Amino acid sequence: MNTSSLSAPRGTAIQWPWSRSFGALGAAFRSPCPPTSLAPSHWVGCNHRLLTELGLPEDVWQSQEVLDALSGNALLEGSSPGATIYSGHQFGVWAGQLGDGRAISLGEISTPLGVQDIQLKGAGPTPYSRRGDGRAVLRSSIREFLASEAMHGLGIPTTRALCVTGSPTPVYREERETAAVVTRVAPSFVRFGHFEHFAATGQIENLRALADHVVQAHFPELVPLSDTSRYCGLLQEVTCRTAELMAHWQAVGFCHGVMNTDNMSVLGLTLDYGPFQFMDGFNPNHICNHSDTSGRYAYARQPQVAYWNLFCLGQALMPLIDAQEPALAALETYKILFPEALDQRMCAKLGLTDAHDGDRALVETLLQAMQQDRVDFTVLWRRLSHAVYESAHLSHAFEPVRDLFMHREVFDTWRIQYEARLGSADRRSVGQQMLRTNPKFILRNHLGEMAIRQATAGDFGMVQALLNVLHSPCEEHPAFEGWADLAPEWASSIEISCSS
Repeated sequence: MNTSSLSAPRGTAIQWPWSRSFGALGAAFRSPCPPTSLAPSHWVGCNHRLLTELGLPEDVWQSQEVLDALSGNALLEGSSPGATIYSGHQFGVWAGQLGDGRAISLGEISTPLGVQDIQLKGAGPTPYSRRGDGRAVLRSSIREFLASEAMHGLGIPTTRALCVTGSPTPVYREERETAAVVTRVAPSFVRFGHFEHFAATGQIENLRALADHVVQAHFPELVPLSDTSRYCGLLQEVTCRTAELMAHWQAVGFCHGVMNTDNMSVLGLTLDYGPFQFMDGFNPNHICNHSDTSGRYAYARQPQVAYWNLFCLGQALMPLIDAQEPALAALETYKILFPEALDQRMCAKLGLTDAHDGDRALVETLLQAMQQDRVDFTVLWRRLSHAVYESAHLSHAFEPVRDLFMHREVFDTWRIQYEARLGSADRRSVGQQMLRTNPKFILRNHLGEMAIRQATAGDFGMVQALLNVLHSPCEEHPAFEGWADLAPEWASSIEISCSS
């Protein structure tokens, strides 16, 4: 569907079911901030699936009222736009006060998914823009729109995206580009950095109010506990969710690119899509962020960085916990939970449902072989899934996998070990499960770039089509077979940075 054909006639007012949760905390947490007009505006991409899940009517996309509101040109009736304050560590260095520099929350709504915060990214300056224009460009907005829904399609916790609107209004980054606004949706956008801010500035009662809000809204089972147990419980819940999130990322070859503490969600959601990348050729040392000259956020370092960030959160909560040992115990669970969660996901990619002592070594041996030959991460797992399924009746079923390696004798040795591990398991059943686990489609950099180039020329069809495919990435989608191919050579020349 080409959303450039969507009209936006004046419609009747849509009743948005506004709620108040974070907004009720007060002025110390959230500054009123109306969006800045971005006229004229138009639809770029619309997430029909999320709209339905939120219980909103489909004719939202036919409403001039909504187009204006989600572009920053008008206010939805009952909304209360504002920006939040936080601080954080950026590239391992304390950066001091930050805040929503180009994100404006319209407020929270009650939905079948629970209370959801509706946020505009790129709708103009806020009190925390630090001399920036508060705008987002079409390029970065499309990337976030597609990436957040791609992650959701993969079953990975994430903020989501309702739509992208665009405008010919110029925005200047490395070059002249056009403006856009992406509407983001999440149960909460509270970050590690929110806690760091109030701890660093000595606002302990506000720190307590924030912690109590997060507990009451998202971890109500902790409410009856004593103060120390409640706040330790909060730290442990965030630790568990972060460990699970890192296992998800590593298992699909996802690189975030800028894991600052202000980009870490207390709900364990993937937050703030900037210089992200799904890896093509497997390289544990891959750095997706052109701005990350030290490689702090390389793929293999992500789990350790997350652990470091959790310690920053733990330090921020210490005025409430007031006891080092239980806080350290909560943080130490990461060392157990992350490797267990990653083992489970990697074994699932191999179709192994019952744990054996040698499974981790089997996975590591394969990854080392993939690293040696820079084998495409997604294609390898997908071809392996088909190979297992077809090996029930084809003697040469593993040849397409073997063809991915230059050192084929290394793969041959590994395959013998793997087939021995599968033993007498029903290959068709195992292969089917692997095909439901290992995606055929991911948001490769070059696919995003192709969609962006078409959108820049006024054709938004690929944005919408790519969104629809990424909603169900393990399905075959035969009409889009080319999107599952190996990346073309020119893809390696794509550079993404913090402005992406």
